[in-house]
Amino acid sequence: MTTILIAALVLVAVALAYHRLSYWAWVLPLEAALLWGHAQKFEPRGLYLPLAIAVAVLALVFGLRPLRRALISSWLMPLLARIFPRMSETERVALDAGTVWWDAELFSGAPRWSKLLGFERKQLSEKEKAFLDGPVEELCRIVDDWEVQQKGDLPREAWDLMKRERFFGMIIPESFGGRGFSALANSSVVAKLSSHSVTASVTVMVPNSLGPAELLLHYGTEEQKRHYLPRLAIGEEVPCFALTEPGAGSDAGSMQSKGIVCRGRFEGKDVLGMRLTWNKRYITLSSVATLLGLAFKLYDPEKLLGGETDLGITCALIPTATPGVEHGPRHCPLSIPFMNGSTRGNDVFVPIEFIIGGPKQAGQGWRMLMECLSAGRSISLPGNSVGGSQLALRVVGAYATIREQFNMAVGRFEGIEAPLARIGGTVYWMNALRTLTAGAVDAGEKPAVISAIAKYYTTEAMRRVINDAMDIQGGAGISKGPRNSLATAYQATPIGITVEGANILTRSMIIFGQGAIRCHPYARHEMEAAQAKDLARFDKAFFSHVGFVVSNGARALVLGLTGGALASTPLGGEEGALLKKLARYSAAFALVSDACMGTLGGSLKRKEAITGRLADALAWMYIASSIVKKYVEEGRPARDRDFFRWAGAESLWQVQTALDGVLANLPSRATALALRPVLFPLGRRMRPPSDRLGAKVARALLDGGEARLALTREMYVPKSGEFGLALLERALAKTIAAEPARKKLREAVKAKKLPRADEGTLLEPALKAGILSESECKALREAAAERWEAVQVDEFPFDEFPGVAPARASAAPKLAGAR
Repeated sequence: MTTILIAALVLVAVALAYHRLSYWAWVLPLEAALLWGHAQKFEPRGLYLPLAIAVAVLALVFGLRPLRRALISSWLMPLLARIFPRMSETERVALDAGTVWWDAELFSGAPRWSKLLGFERKQLSEKEKAFLDGPVEELCRIVDDWEVQQKGDLPREAWDLMKRERFFGMIIPESFGGRGFSALANSSVVAKLSSHSVTASVTVMVPNSLGPAELLLHYGTEEQKRHYLPRLAIGEEVPCFALTEPGAGSDAGSMQSKGIVCRGRFEGKDVLGMRLTWNKRYITLSSVATLLGLAFKLYDPEKLLGGETDLGITCALIPTATPGVEHGPRHCPLSIPFMNGSTRGNDVFVPIEFIIGGPKQAGQGWRMLMECLSAGRSISLPGNSVGGSQLALRVVGAYATIREQFNMAVGRFEGIEAPLARIGGTVYWMNALRTLTAGAVDAGEKPAVISAIAKYYTTEAMRRVINDAMDIQGGAGISKGPRNSLATAYQATPIGITVEGANILTRSMIIFGQGAIRCHPYARHEMEAAQAKDLARFDKAFFSHVGFVVSNGARALVLGLTGGALASTPLGGEEGALLKKLARYSAAFALVSDACMGTLGGSLKRKEAITGRLADALAWMYIASSIVKKYVEEGRPARDRDFFRWAGAESLWQVQTALDGVLANLPSRATALALRPVLFPLGRRMRPPSDRLGAKVARALLDGGEARLALTREMYVPKSGEFGLALLERALAKTIAAEPARKKLREAVKAKKLPRADEGTLLEPALKAGILSESECKALREAAAERWEAVQVDEFPFDEFPGVAPARASAAPKLAGAR
């Protein structure tokens, strides 16, 4: 009887913890059961009453807050204060920047799926669709990417069009002469451009991301907005933003660029201003910019502004025509000729009003940058990565159909199906992540952690997609020239991985480092209360945290034993099953996160291999959430079912792998040993996408199928052209059109009506035998000729070997309105 009672108590306790009921809801049934066991004189008879007394005493100590504070929290708070990581002001500003959104739900251990599924994304407006179908299509048409690489710049016609059609003013409201586009539209424009020309994409992307326009919109004075925003919108001012310098890359806070508040003469007047000295590099558009956004540390030794002497990082707008401003030299970022270079200045005097937002915003630059980066990083690089990846999918879907070896399209080989499936499944989840994240920004969020996830995982995914595509194309992929559609994307891939927060840093430090404090429901409250010596606040946060850990432990165990089946979700079917598994892993992730923070304390910041794996787990749960949202939102199309399954299986496999890696490497081996049966009570049951599923995904990309078209609908597809994707599309269309005739030939050979021979030699006999008509023979000849042409590679005269042309002056400054 005792065994049954204990088992029942354990089950009741787990159930109460699973449902996150209050503290007293746990204690009272336990106390009642112990007293009942004593009254019934269950064996061992002397056990139940002492246990009941002990539980009652502990319940009072832990349940009565004044008593708990006096006896426990007052001792615990100073102890933990020494263990908690201390935050510098720079770290505090970074943590405060932006907002938390769905990432907080995943951190909670019990995501509210109705919140995700009920979220209504902003759709593209008719104006935005018209812009994509009109000016964006036209810009792609007039840009020959091979010619751009050889000449080192976009053609003047392209610069004219970008300025005339306000490409640089997509984020600027219409009231200031811009287009006032949504985050989704901004992302979609970048995606379409990047599928055709990385140079055009980056040129448009940067003015609409972190830079002068974004900073002016949020922090500029009304006078600054009225003066600059209309000029930026039409390209009369070409902007750049200078943050990175030789001694300050990822650690932007260590910058040496400085400004000294002083009085001086500017344009013939004695004014209060700043004497600036800087040395910046890797600055996109700096070589042609007319307006320089500059980040520097500002000092006021004479206290002319009336406050501190060390004011901190400040942002200002400097016209590049200002005496002493040096710009123009170009870097060569992997031979992709977008404008990128250095800028310097030594003792350049400018008025104090050049600070973005005026003198009152002196020292607020770091906050500005962190808040704007939270939104900007959600849009540009994910869009850029999706566009490049859609290009790869479109190219290899055609190439793997028309390229034949051993009398079979190469896409039919299992060895090719594997990378094809990875490309298809990855592009599906990349676009799901892109649209959900842009939707969050359009809803007013500035998702700091999610933006870092979007940046890291889409740029890394593009790297894998492009590598797989290059493997499929083989020699055609590595031979540069106008025929090669992928070489530029392959060259440019490391650029996206490096900029706006280098990927290694983003994964190992930023995602979980910010997420653990921003998204965790109690961690930051505990840290701040301990540092402020606020006993009441600490007590509430800490013991709420204890209950949170117990609850997640119960949920992780129960959902692990049932495969997530007991989780509550608003959906059925395959998508509901995926959400149930995600609920399980959310609880497991929350439990492991607390275990890492509890056992490692402040040293967790330096355990970057651990935090990187935790970032992987969080990110793949977000990716899985995004594919469910996309699949359901689009009406569960049968066309997408296998892509949804592939991306779901990949996501769950990656989450499991990440959590298993944390346990395998957690320094506290006792903790890891205790957690493993809770997280994986039945072992590691998730598997990566199967070969059978991969084959379905791969085959859906061949033969010009509906899935290939749907997965690349955001990209630019040339309607004409001699080489590149246009040639592949023509060859594919003719190959598909000729397939019925080819099938007749194969059947005739199989029936021994025709001999086994090369297809071309069979056409005349087939025509004479009435197997094929004249039109069918013509279709087969045309298809064969197009296939032959499409698999050729570029070649050049010996003395005209292609290379990057010497850097020349851009067409941009020569246009009307530029200085």
